[in-house]
Amino acid sequence: MKRVLVTGACGQLGSEISLALADRYGIENVLITDINPPSEYLGKLKFIAMDVLDDQQVNQIIKEHDVKLVYHLAAMLSASGEQNPRIAWKLNMDGLINVLEACKENQVDRVFWPSSIAAFGSHTQLVQTPQYTIMDPETIYGISKLSGELWCQYYYDRFDLDVRSVRFPGLISYKSPPGGGTTDYAVAIFHSAVRGKHYQCFLGEDTRLPMMFMSDAVNAAMALMSAPKESISIRSSYNLAAFSVTPQELTAALQNHFPEFSTVYQTDFRDLIAKTWPRTIDDSVARRDWGWQHEFGLREMVAEMVHNLT
Repeated sequence: MKRVLVTGACGQLGSEISLALADRYGIENVLITDINPPSEYLGKLKFIAMDVLDDQQVNQIIKEHDVKLVYHLAAMLSASGEQNPRIAWKLNMDGLINVLEACKENQVDRVFWPSSIAAFGSHTQLVQTPQYTIMDPETIYGISKLSGELWCQYYYDRFDLDVRSVRFPGLISYKSPPGGGTTDYAVAIFHSAVRGKHYQCFLGEDTRLPMMFMSDAVNAAMALMSAPKESISIRSSYNLAAFSVTPQELTAALQNHFPEFSTVYQTDFRDLIAKTWPRTIDDSVARRDWGWQHEFGLREMVAEMVHNLT
């Protein structure tokens, strides 16, 4: 049985991937790590406090526990990164390189690392953004993601390390709070609707962004890691998509459940960030190579979020 390590396991994506991995491989075979202690939500999993910036600690833990699969999720997100750009760069870049190097040295079988639509930029083709296109990110988060894609490609080409990646859109979940990303309005808006309050949105009403329900994101990561090596043609990062939505459209969908709910708009720097990102994504290469397909569209996502939050 594979021994699996998750970094950043206490984050929005990490917590849900960790539980899904425990279901697949057994609780005893999943080791979760973070600089923060886990919530009760992850209480049954084996936890070790680990700082991905400590290369010796990363190497020692992977070696001592005979880890064979790594999901490296520790990162600082877009909006938080703009407030602390040097810290974000150090965490996102040095953390990734430390993990890649430790995986190479300890002959880890496979590594998953998430990139993001933030790796694109204002000169990218923003409608049906293709797999290969101009990439000129304008945030430190996006710059670190594009650089990380190149590091993943390098470690595969140079050392034959089986690194796999997807460019996640905004992720929506009812199980964890927003984590400091530009797309996190799409989580916060549900909490406001359930509490019977209006929502003050930091994006413009017509700012369209690709989004994905969290269970689809978890399934995508695990499906990619389970795919035969010979079927993987992209070693930087695969485009990934489910649906695209504006705050105005999401508000209208919520009003079907909460007729009195409303959104007011007070844009800030996050709207400027969002307008440099794709509106829709062409993920046909992922669908061709390893059979990616999403389950939740906008309507299904909204129904699932409302059901669980209420």
